[in-house]
Amino acid sequence: MNNLTSTDRIALMQTFIRIVESGSLSAAARQLNTTQPTVSRRLQALEHYLGLKLILRTTHALKLTDDGERCYTQARQLLATWYALEDELTGSHDEPAGTLRVRAPHAFGQDQLITPLVAWLERYPRLNVEWMLNDRTPDFISENVDCAIQVGAPDDPGIVAVLLAEVPRIVVAAPALLAAHPPVTQAEELTQLPWLALTSFYRNEIALQRVSDSAMVNLAIAPRLASDSLYAVRKAALAGMGVALVSSWVVQDDLESGALVQLLPAWQAPPLPVWLTYPWASYYPARLRHFFTLIKTVMPQLLGTRPPAR
Repeated sequence: MNNLTSTDRIALMQTFIRIVESGSLSAAARQLNTTQPTVSRRLQALEHYLGLKLILRTTHALKLTDDGERCYTQARQLLATWYALEDELTGSHDEPAGTLRVRAPHAFGQDQLITPLVAWLERYPRLNVEWMLNDRTPDFISENVDCAIQVGAPDDPGIVAVLLAEVPRIVVAAPALLAAHPPVTQAEELTQLPWLALTSFYRNEIALQRVSDSAMVNLAIAPRLASDSLYAVRKAALAGMGVALVSSWVVQDDLESGALVQLLPAWQAPPLPVWLTYPWASYYPARLRHFFTLIKTVMPQLLGTRPPAR
């Protein structure tokens, strides 16, 4: 086993890092697109080569030994340096290649971002993207996610967060629903209407801001239907189920056609910030650097977003 080549040693360290960061041999195997026995053999080969026990395995968890902790820290630094050197020497340091794993919110991810993403991929034939749609904040390391686009404030102070844009939000309802209730002329009267809740951002209370002077009002609501899907809330609003507070871009066509009506245009919810988030690293491959540039350019220009207020 001591006749391992440099390439073999790099591959073994890559597998070891993936085991540690994913939390199990089976998860590492899935992320490496191989089998659990193969991952186990690679770990054993690395331990044999180093003459050290790196991981203690029980029926329920993996635990790094002291040597394993030191190996993991050094291996991450070594691989970052190796990748940077490899890119530089092969001339690929500015040519996106390989697989980029991105977590994006459902609405933006399946709608407005697809066109610029496809155009970007067409420019780089050596690049692949795993485009994962999920509105929650990922665990970048264990889930093997390179970066994420998040709507709403990030809740992990340990990640890098870049503010990209903001999304205006408005109150809307179907004309049939409004016809069945007294006219709404004051913000406080909104509480008398049936409501829908977008649980990612509000459930039993909404905050509205007056456009003219930024005065705030908080209103308690009792939603008849609550969902974490923006599209589901829009559909329910179109059906006349209740009033909704939604991102303005998703209902623009409905407002133009008259299928929905904006209530009290003088009042809007504070806009939602859109962030690019990713774990800090000493080196980022070209595919990630280029994606950072793409998303910073594209996001503030999308329909229904605007550059963030500074």
